[in-house]
Amino acid sequence: MKNIIKISIGFLMVMIAFTSCNNGNSSQSNGALSSSAAEKVYVAPGEHDEFYAFVSGGFSGQLAVYGLPSGRLFKVIPVFSVDAEKAWGFNEETKPMLNTSHGFIPWDDSHHPDISQTNGELDGRWVFINGNNTPRIAKIDLTTFETTEIIEIPNTAGNHSSSYVTDNTEYVIAGTRFSVPVPQRDMSIKEYKGNFKGTLSFIKVDPEDGGMEIKFQLLMPGFDYDKAHPGRGKSHGWFFYTTYNTEEAHTLLEVNASQNDKDFIAAVNWKKIEEYVNNGGGKMMPTNYAHNVYDDKTHSATSTMIKEVLMVDPAEVPGAVYFLPTPKSPHGCDVDPTGEYIVGSGKLSANVTVHSFTKMLDAIENEKFAGKAYGIPILNFEDVLAGSVEQPGLGPLHTEFDGKGNAYTTFFISSEVVKWKLGTWEVLDRKPTYYSVGHLMIPGGNSQKPFGKYLLAMNKITKDRYLPTGPEVTQSAQLYDITGDKMELLLDFPTVGEPHYAAGIPADLIKSKSKKLFNLEENEHPYAAKTPSETKVVRTGNEVHIYMTMIRSHFAPDNIEGVKVGDKVYFHVTNLEQDYDVPHGVAMIGAQTSELLIMPGQTETFVWYPKQVGVWPFYCTDFCSALHQEMQGYVRVSPKSSNIELSWSLGED
Repeated sequence: MKNIIKISIGFLMVMIAFTSCNNGNSSQSNGALSSSAAEKVYVAPGEHDEFYAFVSGGFSGQLAVYGLPSGRLFKVIPVFSVDAEKAWGFNEETKPMLNTSHGFIPWDDSHHPDISQTNGELDGRWVFINGNNTPRIAKIDLTTFETTEIIEIPNTAGNHSSSYVTDNTEYVIAGTRFSVPVPQRDMSIKEYKGNFKGTLSFIKVDPEDGGMEIKFQLLMPGFDYDKAHPGRGKSHGWFFYTTYNTEEAHTLLEVNASQNDKDFIAAVNWKKIEEYVNNGGGKMMPTNYAHNVYDDKTHSATSTMIKEVLMVDPAEVPGAVYFLPTPKSPHGCDVDPTGEYIVGSGKLSANVTVHSFTKMLDAIENEKFAGKAYGIPILNFEDVLAGSVEQPGLGPLHTEFDGKGNAYTTFFISSEVVKWKLGTWEVLDRKPTYYSVGHLMIPGGNSQKPFGKYLLAMNKITKDRYLPTGPEVTQSAQLYDITGDKMELLLDFPTVGEPHYAAGIPADLIKSKSKKLFNLEENEHPYAAKTPSETKVVRTGNEVHIYMTMIRSHFAPDNIEGVKVGDKVYFHVTNLEQDYDVPHGVAMIGAQTSELLIMPGQTETFVWYPKQVGVWPFYCTDFCSALHQEMQGYVRVSPKSSNIELSWSLGED
């Protein structure tokens, strides 16, 4: 009965707070931001933004690239979901990137991007991002702004506490949100407690090319692992994960997983486990997961199924894992730039809890344990507590840092960002968001070197902020200036999908490395035609392979005859341009895939199944020159019984 009363009161508080936030915007709706704010976000024509912001699309499955402070959208990078604009998952070269142990999966839920680091500072080489639904980690190469690797995570369900990188990008981690039977098997859900397990996966990153491999998985108790953060500086070598449902409930979780006064932050000494593994520790477990890699020379991806993974039981590695009690159902887990403070935001707690890494080490050394959970020591709450931010707001979620000794936390229920002081825990400022803010991002705010100029708040609800678009309304991001004592709202802009989290970096660390084209001489695609004289049409049974080139403003070949109903026709198309910003597109009437959008020097392939006799056109889909309309061709399709031989023209008549 007490629990029901508590939940009812909590729900009432949520509704009151939300209503007050809605009504509180009336003064905003009649006027614009101040002219000084507008000047701060203005980027003159031809000028560049100061920062890149890589904003996850949540349920879109993609990663969007914005400029800050302007809020301009530059690109949507296809990652986990098919994208007809760029033929991602439609052309033959990228289909393998979406392969999994469950088959071809054309969608996922992309949550947490993180930028590679060197010595705890952003280096701008790669962005890593997690697929939450079918557990995966992807790597985006920031010279091409394209996804070049996706690795599936076995023994995992709900890949939420991902993807975060260590100080030198030694590892990217992936933690399970849902505990499940490991290995998977037929088991009654009622047997959850004590039998279901969670896994934390440590993915080794090659320092030269960023190649990923699962080094080991850590088999953990059957809690829900929510968010994570690597140690920084003095705490490098550790990883911290919030957990909830330490009750190990399996039904009506909003009630049954909220019983305990405290859940845990799991502190994982990955260096100790790595040493154990390097000395032969751990056991190989049979499994099945996909590792998909895209090659910039062949312009093609390959998918490899891997059949085993190294599993580590923390009980066999003394000192590997400790539990830090944290109130209550904590969500965000964040570490300040020095590595001393570990912030846990309990969604149902009135305070923001901050643990001390130094005190944690002392408690471990002196065995100040309150007990154990499944053999893992639980540290005394008071022995690791650095301090608390007292009643700063309702529904704390996430914290980032400006590098000046200040922390910024989002509050979902009271719809605000709160600034507070590390060490004194004093609230310094608060600003409303519109509305129901989730994550926030300060460029470099989760590294040792934040760039404390802007804060980006990512909101779930917009209601009256933009022109209405029917029942579905865009979500949004809001930009704040944090250079002064008080935060200043500068801008809000609509986002692609759900802006779940973002990673920001100064543009100067990336833009000079950006690739402008693919060198045609280095093109190793097996079906590339590098000159019009190399084009041809080849039949093998009912398969027809067209080796095609494109350049302003014609295709070679441009007229093809001898194709028959029932054939499987491959268009292998190479863009011969060697000039920056001259892509070409190609589409075929009746194709059941999408267009191709082909960068200079690149080769891509789509498949066409002719089902009707006739003469069918294809054309360039990307406006490329004054004679763009003339960039077209025809394929003659004859009956299946036809004796017409293949022939083609190179547009030389």
